[in-house]
Amino acid sequence: MENFDFRPSPAKQPQLSKAAAESIAIEVLTFLAGNPARLDRFLALSGLGRDNLRGAAREPGFLAAILDHLAADESLLLAFAANAGHAPATIAKARDILSPPAEMP
Repeated sequence: MENFDFRPSPAKQPQLSKAAAESIAIEVLTFLAGNPARLDRFLALSGLGRDNLRGAAREPGFLAAILDHLAADESLLLAFAANAGHAPATIAKARDILSPPAEMP
């Protein structure tokens, strides 16, 4: 049986630090905030409001949630990638860093 693993090999995956991943997530938030329709959609889907967004941003997991939101919408992901000059694979790696899979007991 053939192995159809479409993930890039570790040697080809972008190397990012946690700080770089956090920086990308902040860029995404800035990108969303720069367009009222994008921001309103994020707020509606996340259950946040403009009044509690700043407080939520201090919570653990917020930056990962920003990247999850971006990853859930391919057209938004590609628009951000083009605007920010980041490859989609780099954004995916940032998401992986900020929300690693749960370890099995």
